[in-house]
Amino acid sequence: MFAIKLTLLMLGVLLYVSATACWFFWIGPCLLMDGESADIIGAFVGTCIWLLITFGMVIHVIKTARPTVGGR
Repeated sequence: MFAIKLTLLMLGVLLYVSATACWFFWIGPCLLMDGESADIIGAFVGTCIWLLITFGMVIHVIKTARPTVGGR
C-alpha cells in the first residue's frame, strides 16, 4: 500500500512540476509575446489558475499531514 501511495505522489509531483515549467517557460511567454489583449488576458487567467491549483495543493498537504489539528 505504501508503494502505491508513493508512486501516486511522485506522479503528481512530476505532473505538477512539468506543467509549471511548461506554463512559465513556454506557454506563458508565448502568450505575452503576441501582445494582443486576448493573449494577455489568457496569460493572466492561466497564472491565476496556476495559483489556485498551487494553493489547493498546499492546503491538501497541510490537512493530510495533520488531520486532527483544529478538530477534537
